[in-house]
Amino acid sequence: MTVDLHYERHGDPTAPPVLLLGSLGSDLHMWDPQVRALSNRAHVIAVDHRGHGGSPAPAGPYTVADLGGDVIALLDTLGLDAAHLVGLSLGGAVGQWLAAHHPQRVHTLTVLCTAAQFAPAQPWLDRAAAVRADGVASIAESVVGRWFTPELAQRDPELVARHVAMVSGTSDEGYAACCEALSQWDGRADLARIAAPTLVIAAEQDGPTPPSALRAIADGVAGAQFHVLSPGAHLANVEQAGSVTRLVEAHIAASTPVGVARRAVHDAGMSVRRSVLGDAHVDRAIGSSTAFTDPFQDFITRTAWGDIWAREGLDHPTRRLLTLAILTAVGNEHELDMHIRAALRAGMDPEQLVEVFLHTAVYAGVPNSNRAFALGKQALADLAGATEGST
Repeated sequence: MTVDLHYERHGDPTAPPVLLLGSLGSDLHMWDPQVRALSNRAHVIAVDHRGHGGSPAPAGPYTVADLGGDVIALLDTLGLDAAHLVGLSLGGAVGQWLAAHHPQRVHTLTVLCTAAQFAPAQPWLDRAAAVRADGVASIAESVVGRWFTPELAQRDPELVARHVAMVSGTSDEGYAACCEALSQWDGRADLARIAAPTLVIAAEQDGPTPPSALRAIADGVAGAQFHVLSPGAHLANVEQAGSVTRLVEAHIAASTPVGVARRAVHDAGMSVRRSVLGDAHVDRAIGSSTAFTDPFQDFITRTAWGDIWAREGLDHPTRRLLTLAILTAVGNEHELDMHIRAALRAGMDPEQLVEVFLHTAVYAGVPNSNRAFALGKQALADLAGATEGST
């Protein structure tokens, strides 16, 4: 039997629906940082699991499938064919179940600080027994102690007190029965069935669900994106509110028709970029990228590589020669050095470099071509040294 879940709606009801599913012991207000930001451009629905917040707490035990069935019933009640699902911890397990068993109801999936299996089972059963005996309030402080890093807890005791009260207000039976649901949860075999575009977010200092648990989910879901945030403990959506919101917004936007088209151009550009510059260089550039530089990396990949370099009017060897000549002419040594080395690694005859630099000397100035010859000389020496070192 499903239960009628308590929920709150924010934003434009005609905008894309985003359903937020929270952690064990939380209520829908744990999503307040995201609700405020996302409701400007989405129909945000924050939900209380059964036994949490304002939702009923039928006698347990529960299963994750029971919790997922409640969400399906809510979507039906709201007249929504599907939604973008965002789930943290217990909510992440429910999101995985929904995406695997009701794929047509899930536009995109975002899971945070969760796992595909919360093993071993016994500690969850012990916690359920303790809560039924002494109440949720007896463990609230220890639970919240895992939700935030010590630095944040010390800096903002009011935040901690507010979340302790949130946990303490959870139904004893609802909390205990959800512990039993987690004790039996094992979604590892279903990860390969998840077809929705999936974003996986971990927090570096999360003890209950460390980054390795989230990495396993990302590895199991085809095409999943994986991010690790720091500092952050179990409630990363609060401690890293801005970063989480930006990641969720970008993930949802990428699934729209415009986003899909942008992604296709990006993927095509990345293929060309790798073919021209080589995997090692591109991997270094991506590996050193940050949230600050990501937009520029995306811009370059889509425009320079996905648009200009991918055009059919000129082949890649001709575009290489043009690029070398232009970079020499404008004196852009950093980019010139990179393209010289990429051209040599791709098998360009050094004599072609000579001709490009001589030609550029006439039309763009001897000093720039002189520097280009120096960079080419060093690149050839380095390449020869690397070749000798590998024999």
